Amino acid sequence: MLKIKKRIEKLKKIINYHRYLYHVLDKQEISQSALDSLKKELFDLEQQYPSLISPDSPTQRVGGQSLEKFKKVRREKPMLSLNDAFSKEDIEDWLKKISKLLTSKEKASLSFYCEPKVDGLAIELIYKDGLLSIGSTRGDGRIGENVTQNLKTIEAIPLRIRAMPCLLMEIDEQRLNLIATALKKKSLKRIVVRGEVFVSKKDFAEINKRQKEKGLLPFANPRNLAAGSIRQLNPKITALRKLDFFAYDIISELGQKTHEQSHQILKVLGFKVNLDNKFCRNLEEVFQFLKFTQEKRERLPYKIDGIVVQVNNNKIFEKLGVIGKAPRGAIAFKLPLKQATTQIEDIVIQIGRTGALTPVAILKPVRIDGVKISRATLHNEDEIKKLGIKIGDTVIIGRAGDVIPKIIKVLPELRTRQEKIFKFPKICPVCCSKVIKSSIEAVWRCQNPQCFAQKRKRIHHFASKAAFDIKGLGPKIIDQLLEKGLITDPADIFYLQKGDLIVLERFAQKSADNLIKAIEQRKEIALSRFIFALGIRNVGEQTAIDLAEHFGTLGKLENVSLEELQLLSDIGLIVAQSIYNWFNNKKNLKFLKKLTKAVKIEKQKPKIDQKLQNKTFIITGVLESMSREEAKSKVRILGGRVASTISSQINFVVVGKNPGSKLRKAKEQGIKVINEQQFLKILN
Repeated sequence: MLKIKKRIEKLKKIINYHRYLYHVLDKQEISQSALDSLKKELFDLEQQYPSLISPDSPTQRVGGQSLEKFKKVRREKPMLSLNDAFSKEDIEDWLKKISKLLTSKEKASLSFYCEPKVDGLAIELIYKDGLLSIGSTRGDGRIGENVTQNLKTIEAIPLRIRAMPCLLMEIDEQRLNLIATALKKKSLKRIVVRGEVFVSKKDFAEINKRQKEKGLLPFANPRNLAAGSIRQLNPKITALRKLDFFAYDIISELGQKTHEQSHQILKVLGFKVNLDNKFCRNLEEVFQFLKFTQEKRERLPYKIDGIVVQVNNNKIFEKLGVIGKAPRGAIAFKLPLKQATTQIEDIVIQIGRTGALTPVAILKPVRIDGVKISRATLHNEDEIKKLGIKIGDTVIIGRAGDVIPKIIKVLPELRTRQEKIFKFPKICPVCCSKVIKSSIEAVWRCQNPQCFAQKRKRIHHFASKAAFDIKGLGPKIIDQLLEKGLITDPADIFYLQKGDLIVLERFAQKSADNLIKAIEQRKEIALSRFIFALGIRNVGEQTAIDLAEHFGTLGKLENVSLEELQLLSDIGLIVAQSIYNWFNNKKNLKFLKKLTKAVKIEKQKPKIDQKLQNKTFIITGVLESMSREEAKSKVRILGGRVASTISSQINFVVVGKNPGSKLRKAKEQGIKVINEQQFLKILN
């Protein structure tokens, strides 16, 4: 038995050695068939002695039972998205903005690390004591799905990590010493790595060829294939999809001082990193890298939609902090749109839940990057005039960020004089009510709140995932309920009976039972979701959360004054006016009364300490002890408010490093200015 155990360990070691050579160093010392033979011997021995099978064995990549569903994974540090740039000017503006937050010495030392933006699926890997423990999808940044079994099927992802000095011939001595010192000093008990799962162009073509041979629909693009494969409940299906992986960051502290060093350490630990990445000393070298990548794009073995430019120095990167959901120290440069020409066959009007009329171009179907495009929004009347669009025109259409269809340009030289000017309707095409153009937006709106189209979209919104999330209540069923007169507003959903549903087309006893059960399960809802579900104009998910956190109950929000709304952080005059108008409309209040009789709204957790009640702060500049978002959150938790503009209602202006013009305005108006230490004293 001991002899067998030693043989198994040696086989695992040599197989992992050749995996590292092939996937990380792009080298091959033995043929694929010889490697397959070693794997076969290992598999046979493990089948004969199952007690000797370990989680890090190469044979365990494909296996495990199919799952019923994926469990959620909450991460300590969110996976942030990146702000986009579409031109060199955008990159230059980004550099100017971040430079304002840095000292002269920091600006002088600024360098960058650039990477092709691989079009795949971002994942996070957690290793405990060197062994792959949890692999999860990005999800919403904070919470992802546990897809560990599927990620284990990817050969480029090591099941166990360790430093392997014998394979470091590609790293120069100085860097090797730096990495070796870092690894000796730091514990490898828990390592968190992030990267991108993708499908190569070659494998994508082969998989689609097989799909067609089987009479199945081909996959639209490599990203969709990668994302769909990772979310297969059966890991054996994932294993057939030939997924690949590039590691791009270490979240754990291993002594790395730059982002470039993170990539070097990843390589040492056995991860495959993109060899097309490049360190750039200045913006000029960034633009050279961009040009080179654009020229090389079609020859790359994987699909990209841009490049990522990141501040290389980790301390400077952390100092720059986060704005919204994106780090200030990195930006994604999107490569030019993939484009095609087609014709506009018609322009139709869609009515939104707030009555907004949106023109949509109906296109002669055209494929761009494997996706059939037949529609493109024209946004508003001004956009049609700006582009000079006529029905029948030949146009250039692209996919912004390789996703959203967009009309880029009209080709008037191809006109035949048969083209027609599109006239924006003066009455609603659905209910024939008058439409009025907004004085503050480039939008025409139907003035009839009972318009069927508006009513339909409002109910769709109400039942959507971010609102009440009523499973099974899709657009087609909502349309049937409206047409049969079974509902007239969203509140009616909660008064439906099983007998009401059975009369609908294609509704049986079981489907009626399921929908009534789904509705019953949603009769209790969080305040933030409830506010969002109301469909108040200009109130998105984040604003709904802010309102719920600030007011705590629906009753307080109902009775708020316009002045108080305007003082809330991130709520400007237009949004405040929308909220105030909604809660002061008699029809809305009548609807609200009917709805709150049917559902229970969870109260927001009361704030423990209200010592900052009726105090309003403005924060300007960079704080050392916390991010600006954290500072705002602390003020709100203590009952205070955070505003974005200077006014007589402000009690304190908190000043960090490199403050903006708000400091000058505060001094001019005699508002109390405090530094970070004084601010911390108030909080504590």
